[in-house]
Order: sequence, then C-alpha cells, then structure tokens
Amino acid sequence: MLFDSQSFLIFLPIVFLAHWFLLSKTKTSQNFLLLIASFYFYASWDWRFLFLLIFSILINYISGILISLSNSNKKILLIVALSVNIGLLGFFKYYNFFIDTFNSLLLSVGINQSFHTLYIILPVGISFYTFHGMSYIIDIYNNKTEYTKNLLDYSLFVSYFPLLVAGPIERAGHLLPQLKVKRQFNYLQATEGLKQILWGLFKKMAIADLCAGPVDSIFTNYETLPGSTLILGAFLFSIQIYCDFSGYSDIALGVSKLFGINLLKNFNYPYFSRDIAEFWRRWHISLSSWFKDYLYIPLGGSKGGTWMRVRNTFIIFIISGFWHGANWTFIMWGALNALYIMPSIIMKSNRRSLNVVAENNLLPSLKEVVQILITFTLTMFAWIVFRANDISTAISYIFGIFNTSLFSYSSYFSHQLIFLLITFLVIVEWIGRRNNFALEYFGKKLYRPFRWLFYILLIFIIASLTQPNITPGFIYFQF
Repeated sequence: MLFDSQSFLIFLPIVFLAHWFLLSKTKTSQNFLLLIASFYFYASWDWRFLFLLIFSILINYISGILISLSNSNKKILLIVALSVNIGLLGFFKYYNFFIDTFNSLLLSVGINQSFHTLYIILPVGISFYTFHGMSYIIDIYNNKTEYTKNLLDYSLFVSYFPLLVAGPIERAGHLLPQLKVKRQFNYLQATEGLKQILWGLFKKMAIADLCAGPVDSIFTNYETLPGSTLILGAFLFSIQIYCDFSGYSDIALGVSKLFGINLLKNFNYPYFSRDIAEFWRRWHISLSSWFKDYLYIPLGGSKGGTWMRVRNTFIIFIISGFWHGANWTFIMWGALNALYIMPSIIMKSNRRSLNVVAENNLLPSLKEVVQILITFTLTMFAWIVFRANDISTAISYIFGIFNTSLFSYSSYFSHQLIFLLITFLVIVEWIGRRNNFALEYFGKKLYRPFRWLFYILLIFIIASLTQPNITPGFIYFQF
C-alpha cells in the first residue's frame, strides 16, 4: 500500500476515525488499533513477510528483557541478538551479492567453480525495522533506555505504519514514551500534519514522478545522448530522489501527527547546504545519526588522531552505501562521499556550517551561492553512481558528459513544466527553510484567504499531474 495510492486514501480516514472515535478511551486500545492497522498495511505488500516482521519484533523484545536482567552475560546476549538481526538482513538483502562476488573471485584465479544464487524477494522495509530493533537493544545494553515489558507498545514501536517501510529510523527513547501514554486529539497538530502531507504529496507526485520518465530515458540511452542531456539527467535525478524520499518522509511525519505522535525529522533542506558535511547533517538525518551513534562513536569517533577520524569516516560512509543495496555502485557512492568530506575531516572544519544559510537575510550572499552550487554539483555527480546499474555504466556516463556535446542543445530541455515546478519548489523551500517543513511558514505568515488559495493551487497541480491507475512507487522502498 503506497502513500499516494487510492487504497491508502481509504485506509487512512478509517484508521483515523477509529483511533479517535471508537477506540480512544485508553492507551491500550489506541495502540492495539494502530498495531492491527500497521500489520494490515505491511501485509498488503506481501502477507508472507508479516511473519518475518513479527519474528524480528519477538527476537528483539525478548533480547531487550534478557540483556536488561542479565548481570554477567549482557555482551554475549547483545552479540547473539545483533547476529540474528544482521543475519536476517544479510540473507534477504545480500546473499546473492556475496555469492556472485565470490564466484567472480574464484573465476579470476582460474577456479571454474560456481555456487548457485537463490531467488529471494527482498521484504519491503527490512533495513528500516531491523535498525529500529538493533537500536533498541543497543540502547538497553548501554543503559540509555529501559526495556519495555509491554509487548504491544514495543510491537507498535517497530511496526508503526507511517515509518515501517522507509523510515525515519526511530529511537526507543523518542517514540516509546509517546506510545506509553493515552493520546489526546490536538487540532493544531492535526492541521500541521495535513499541511505536511500536502507538501509531501506535491514533492512526490508533482515533481518526483514527473522527473522519473526523463531520468529513466536518459540513463537507459546514455550512450547515444550528448553531454548536455547527460548532465540534465543527473540534475533531474538529484531532484527526483530528493522529492521522492523527502516527500515520503513529509507524508510519514504528517500522517503520524494525525494520531498525536511526532516522528524524527528526516530532511532539513539538504540542497541548501554549503559543504558536504552540512549536506549529510541534513539528508536522511535518522540514518546518518544512527551510524554516528552506533558505529562512528563506538569506533572512537573523532577522539583519536587524524588517521582514526579518516578511517572511521570511510567505514561509516562505505557501510552506509552498502546499507542502500547489494551493488558495488552503492559502495562506490559511499566511498565517493567519504572522499568529498575528507578535507573538512582532516582540517576539522566539518562543524563549520551549523546555522541556517542566510539566516537573517532574504537572499544568500555571493559566497553562499557559490558554496551551495559547488556542494550540489558534487552531490549530483555522486548521484550518477548511485543511479547507475553498475560501476562501468557510471564511469561511462560521467565520461560521456565531458566532451564538446556538453554545450549542445538537448531536446529534453523542452520539458518546461518540470523546470517551472522545480523553480517553484526551490522558492517555496527557500522561503520556508527556517521551519520544520516548507508549508509551516506559509501556514503562519499568509492571511487565511491567501493560505487556502495556496493549498488549493497545490491540490490542483497534484490532481492535474496524477495519471489514473499509475503509481510509480517510492525509490527508497527498494532499500
């Protein structure tokens, strides 16, 4: 079930009305309804994977209790629990990748022995709910959170449907306390949620889905296209993946607000970043902070010398790349971003841009414009590697950009509507960059008639660009 599908349009109001009007008397009844709704939401993808989700829930729930009550075997219990989690994720997501890599390695040394791969369907959301469970047991081990005896509350923490299939990756210390109390309907919170849903749908359905066609065409036929078209394809994919994933996150956070629950912010206007370090503080925040807290800091973080900082940075970026999928392109993408950020790591300037760009000004300075353009360009070239089917394709695509055809006219420039909508997106997000999401600013500053005209305009654009019975899906569902 997709957020932008007709089935979800029916599902959400039913769950909302039942939550606040039928089963609102106790916290337990509210959570029970949301858990059943979440299981139904997940089963709508493939009911067989529901058993895997329940198994993951039970393993980490029991592990949390055992780790908390144990005195001498905590570390062993943690290792066993993490091994089960990583083992499940590794089998479903990486088994065939490792087999193919091993077969290629054997062939390269002259051994003609081939191990068979398996036909494995990747369970949607497995990377996200596995990380939910792992963070829970690690936090219990480190005494950062207490285990919960209530299986219902914990099950909902892992499987809560707004975040189940593509995040944000929640922490027990943030979400569980909200599930342990009876929620009261808050009109202002609900209206904020509707605005955030609207903006997320606009980014997804009006921009990301519109970019998808040209992007697929350019990346499929890159060998026959001029450099100008290839650079355009990279630009449009950069916009597509941002609007697709941040659009999903906006919808998830907005939907959750309808039920009185606040989720972690996942995007903070990343394309307005002035350097790569700032970009990674603003892009997929829940994943970046997860790797920082559970991998980078345990490895020593930045406390050691330059070598340790360099080593740890490369480790988290490469593993972060591999988290995205079983393909060498993702590993190369992670390594490339590590190279990008390395000068600031070595010079200890990675914490330089912490404030909002042009915080007290309407427009950025010339220096800030140059910094934003350089950061976006570097990120855009990294996205080429991310989008390519394999490394050779990524290299060929990049080399294809740098020839005389880079300055030729591309027929793809005729997609004026895409560029008009992207310009609109940039203006709205720039104006709202100091807020949690762009429409939050307009909801506060515009007079009511103009505010409603603005919302109606967004709804009209979404409706006019939506193709009946065609739902492209979200890019990050494959991860």
